[in-house]
Amino acid sequence: QVHLVESGGGLVQPGGSLRLSCTAFGTVSKIYTMGWGRLVTGRQREEVARITPGGPINYSDFAEGRFTISVDFEDTSKITASLQMDNLTPEDTAVYYCNARGQYGRFVDGGVEYDDDYWGQGSQVTVSS
Repeated sequence: QVHLVESGGGLVQPGGSLRLSCTAFGTVSKIYTMGWGRLVTGRQREEVARITPGGPINYSDFAEGRFTISVDFEDTSKITASLQMDNLTPEDTAVYYCNARGQYGRFVDGGVEYDDDYWGQGSQVTVSS
């Protein structure tokens, strides 16, 4: 089992910056990739960014150029991740969730269900003047 603890978030003015942090504890050896998702009121959860050791870093279009994901996979007892968010706009207001995911899964109903897929408790980010 893997447990995620998030920190950061809060209220920021448009154009400001915030940094979210996440630490994964437990059987982290099964974790293959780390990412962040967000849930905007009235919409489905959407991917923000994802990073895989030795692989590409992927950002959603709205995050490209403004958000930066970083992860430390070197510690065998835990994984630490962060999401630096710059030039925030009111449209970035959402609950942000850290995600730790394994490598294997299966196709179900047009999507992929991963054998190991863990989410943090969520961090509220509010961008408002």
